[in-house]
Amino acid sequence: MRTVLIENRHFGPLLVQKAIYPEGKQVCHAVIVHPPGGIAGGDELTVEIDLEANSNVLVTTPAAGKWYKAPRQRCRQQTTIRLEQGSTLDWLPQENIFYNATHAESVFRLQIEPGATAIGWEINLLGRQASAEQWSEGSLRFATSIERTDGRPLWVERLLLDASAPLRDALQGLCGFNVFGTLWAIGSGCTAAVAEELADNLPFEKELRAGVTSLPEGILLVRGLANDVEQLRQIMVDCWLRLRPQVHGLPAQPLRLWAT
Repeated sequence: MRTVLIENRHFGPLLVQKAIYPEGKQVCHAVIVHPPGGIAGGDELTVEIDLEANSNVLVTTPAAGKWYKAPRQRCRQQTTIRLEQGSTLDWLPQENIFYNATHAESVFRLQIEPGATAIGWEINLLGRQASAEQWSEGSLRFATSIERTDGRPLWVERLLLDASAPLRDALQGLCGFNVFGTLWAIGSGCTAAVAEELADNLPFEKELRAGVTSLPEGILLVRGLANDVEQLRQIMVDCWLRLRPQVHGLPAQPLRLWAT
C-alpha cells in the first residue's frame, strides 16, 4: 500500500515543498515551508490537511517558526486537519520562536474518525534564546482542539498569555520557564499503562520538567517546561519514538531531515 499526495494547492508563499518516502512507500512525509522565514504583524497563515482512509502521513517543517516583533498588529496561524478511518498522522513541526513584542494567535483543530490515530506536538520559546532576548512585551492566544468528525469534542484547551501575566511565574503555570510544550496522542494504544511507562522516563529537575496525563477516549498528553528548547524538543522526540509503535503500529524511526 502506498500513500500519495493527490492534491496540493497553495496561495501565497506557504506551501508543501515535496512529498518524500524515507520509510518506504507506506508513509508519506510532507515538508511544509514558508520561504519568508517567519510571520510578521498582520500576516495570517492557513493550513488545511485531509487524510483519506488508511493513509499514513508525517508532516514536519525544516526550521523553527519565527513570529516577528509586531507591537501594533496581531499575526495569526490556523491549522485544520481531518483524518478518515484507518489513517495515521504524525504532526511534528519544529518549535515556535516568539520575538519580543509579538502578538500572536494560533488555532489548531484536529478532526478524527474512530479507527484513525494521531501524534503531534507544539513547542514554544518566549524570546530569542540564542541572542538572550527577553519576552517582556507581547501576548499569545492559543486554541487547540481534538474532536470527532461529528463535532464531539475530545480535548479542548485555550491559553491567553500576556508577557506581564502572573501565570508566567506561577507554580501552576510556567513556573519561570521560557520554553513550554505539549505532545498529544490519540488512539486505542494510548492507555493508562502506557502513560505510566512514559512517566517513569520523564525528568522533573530544576532545568527540565515533564509529566504525562491519560484522558478518556484514548488520549495522552505530555507537557514539558525547560530553559533550553533543544532539551524539551529531545523529550518530545523521545516520547514520539516510544509512542509510535504502540499508537500507529509503525516503527520508531528518527527523521533524517532533523539531522541535516
